[in-house]
Amino acid sequence: MHPVRVGTCGWSYKEWAGVFYPRGLAPGEYLSFLAQHYPVVEVDSTFYRSPSQRMVEGWRDRTPPGFGFSLKVPQSITHEKVLLDCGEEVDAFLSAAWLLGDKLLCCCLQFAYFNRGKFSSLNAFLDRLEPFLAAWPADVPLAVEVRNKTWITPALAACLRRHSAVWVLPDQAWMPSPLSLVQRADLDVVTGPFAYVRLLGDREAVDALTKTLDHIVIDRGPEVGMDARAIQVLRQRVPVVAFVNNHYAGYAPETVRRLVALTG
Repeated sequence: MHPVRVGTCGWSYKEWAGVFYPRGLAPGEYLSFLAQHYPVVEVDSTFYRSPSQRMVEGWRDRTPPGFGFSLKVPQSITHEKVLLDCGEEVDAFLSAAWLLGDKLLCCCLQFAYFNRGKFSSLNAFLDRLEPFLAAWPADVPLAVEVRNKTWITPALAACLRRHSAVWVLPDQAWMPSPLSLVQRADLDVVTGPFAYVRLLGDREAVDALTKTLDHIVIDRGPEVGMDARAIQVLRQRVPVVAFVNNHYAGYAPETVRRLVALTG
């Protein structure tokens, strides 16, 4: 059985003070504290802007050996330019990401849902994705998340596998569950050197119930159980990383605790 590493999507949450973080802990110490409890973290802030080299060096130096970061690729690449004419943005992002050294677990391409006005078909999207993957540096693992459920096909899997890109499996309101995908006989979702699961849930449903993301507001026990089963299937073949968003159930650390208890 391969290892499973579970962490949160981000760490800069003031509402965790006194609940997860000790009361009075300075926000600048949040990452160091989190890294004492989890082996990995997904960095959400890099989606909004490419990090400075000084910022990345700080992340690296405030975490212990063996800790891993998944950096979301900036939206200027995935959403605004949608992989076209973005060489400068990619170079700037990678120049910072490389400073993590062996703590750089991967970079994550999180795409939006695309309507037919953007891409007429999956093949049109793959025509855009394939050359981007081919040009991506081989020493930086890349994970890819698509949000068009009709694109979840062997053709997408084959494209990712040709470039050893990891297929991100999200537990998200409108997407097929990770368990349903790993159980499909016609589909092999293991496309890279490890598997990547994201527990995202339904942001609107959580926001309707709370403005402070410091407690569970939706019981997703059955869904967490199914995600754990998917992870157990995946770990028979490859290592697995899983990341939990606050909006999955209201409070990511508690969901992480439940998922770890089920996956060991």
